[in-house]
Amino acid sequence: MDLPRPVVRLRDAALGRRRRVLQALLAGVSVLALLLWWLLPNAGPSYPRAPMSLATGVANGVYEKYGLLLKGDLHTALPGVRVNLVHTEGSVDNIKRVASGRADFTIAAADAVADYNGPGKDQLRACARLYDDYMQLVVPSDSTVRSARDLRGLRVGVGQADSGVNLITRRLFAAAGLDITKDVDAIPVGIDQAPAMLRDKQLDAFFWSGGLPTAAVAEMAHSSPGIKLVQLGDLVAKLHSMGPQMSYYRQAVMPADAYPQAQKGQAIATIAVANLLVTTDRANTGLVERLTRAVIDSRDAIGKEVHAAQLVDLRTAVFTDPLPLHVGAERYYRSVKP
Repeated sequence: MDLPRPVVRLRDAALGRRRRVLQALLAGVSVLALLLWWLLPNAGPSYPRAPMSLATGVANGVYEKYGLLLKGDLHTALPGVRVNLVHTEGSVDNIKRVASGRADFTIAAADAVADYNGPGKDQLRACARLYDDYMQLVVPSDSTVRSARDLRGLRVGVGQADSGVNLITRRLFAAAGLDITKDVDAIPVGIDQAPAMLRDKQLDAFFWSGGLPTAAVAEMAHSSPGIKLVQLGDLVAKLHSMGPQMSYYRQAVMPADAYPQAQKGQAIATIAVANLLVTTDRANTGLVERLTRAVIDSRDAIGKEVHAAQLVDLRTAVFTDPLPLHVGAERYYRSVKP
């Protein structure tokens, strides 16, 4: 027996209302999911929420500044993870800390990484090649020093004992035919102390290895009585002849606008060495993948404050010799490969 038409219409109306309510609910869920996808950086691999440490460098150095800015980006990229920055003497100290488990991540120059032969060497891994450090020999503007060979008998800041600056400086002195223990008064100070000591005439010169420009050197260039930078290009051939470990140094030129006041429009021949973001194979894969993504994605923002960071590039980040890439870093690079 057929139902009366009014009953059918009422049932159809009720079904229609339910359908519209369900559609609205589904639409709301979709909008909420999309909103969460945009607002929350949790999409991606899981990772532990334990605190992590990043060994940087001396005060006023590029490592320290880069670490401070990266920490802000990691707050977004790794929600729930407290990032602790650790002041160090520099690259040599940094590698020792990471290899021994006293730091989780660090920045270190490739020559210092290659030179390390202590415990944990085989566990070291890289996340990315970052930017190059340029070796800078700084003297007062009225100095007669024209080459590292002219430093004989002078008081020279050579970097702290466990710094990358000290490692390179010792090799440069050898290339210049000087004995660092006999031919110069080598003073183990870094960029946190050397500028003031040069200004106060407690130093005749100092070496620094860092990205261009380094804020502390730029400040000296703007100040009176001023400074100048001494070329190191005449040592490159000799340096390269000293063994395979020297292959991490490349001939480079500091552009004339690195420190305009100090360079007087002249480019300066020197050497450069790549910096790596380093961890160990103990680091969590998801954590490393997220951190590596944050490093690449933060290039432009950090580069506004640390000009050297503008050179961080996805195409070159994978060239991390002498270290293999961490598995988590490999996963990130594969995920963004065209």
